Amino acid sequence: MLRGLSAFPLTPITNNNVDEAAFVHLITNLVAAGVDSIGAVGSTGSYAYLTRDERRRVTELAVQHAEGIPVLVSIGAIRLDDVLAIAEDAQRAGVKAVMMAPVSYQQLNAEEVYTLYDTVTRHLSVPLCLYDNPATTGFAFTDDLLVEIAALPAVCSIKLSAVSTDPTKGKERIDDLRARLPASVTIGISGDWQAATGFAAGCDVWYSVIGGLFPEVSLALTRAAQAGNHRLAGELSDQLEPLWQLFRIHRSLRVMAAAAEILGVVGPSCLPFPLRPLAGEDKEHLHAVLKSTGLV
Repeated sequence: MLRGLSAFPLTPITNNNVDEAAFVHLITNLVAAGVDSIGAVGSTGSYAYLTRDERRRVTELAVQHAEGIPVLVSIGAIRLDDVLAIAEDAQRAGVKAVMMAPVSYQQLNAEEVYTLYDTVTRHLSVPLCLYDNPATTGFAFTDDLLVEIAALPAVCSIKLSAVSTDPTKGKERIDDLRARLPASVTIGISGDWQAATGFAAGCDVWYSVIGGLFPEVSLALTRAAQAGNHRLAGELSDQLEPLWQLFRIHRSLRVMAAAAEILGVVGPSCLPFPLRPLAGEDKEHLHAVLKSTGLV
């Protein structure tokens, strides 16, 4: 199910409330483009900053307006009972899958992470995407632990945080993982500047931040890679390098929030407090980058 382009839209915030109209606009834009799945209420969707009720409502809106495109949402939270409650809300809303990073205030160890996934998956009726996000959680999965958790019956995909920029090493790692994973488990890449590299190494899906706002260019890269034209996919990624540079400097969430403001699809300061989109000279630079790359 989780293959191709999984687009992760923002959850716009206005006056400390979810801007439902703006969010629905983002979803309908993804539907019109024909993305393969929608990662609503992910990191780009500010899931960790939303209340349970807000997460439930945004999930319901995503499913209602996705027109049959599979929707997956993050269920991560610090307390287990919150994780399970959020998961139940998501399942009742009709999501096709959930995803979870090992969120914790205290950094977890490998045994604790495995126990978390084992416990949560026992309560799920939909598949789970294992979400490796060490920059946020402070926990970096080993490939052995990925394989161990992926053997749990509910796991359907692994979202990797990185693939080696060395083509040979990248392919060797993905080939090794694939040989050790159940056939039903797909391998995905995040960190948008790594998408072409990940596909060339053998990844099945791109969990994409830029895809949540600019699905057309993201689909072009994805379809090129799926057709085996990794040279074209690499060229399309290279054309977006000025944007990738901003992602690496400011983090993708701030950049995409400012880009959405520039496009006029969200209001100003659409991120949850105290986060702020790019402003001033940084925002002007972003606007110039969007023009130079043909995104506006």
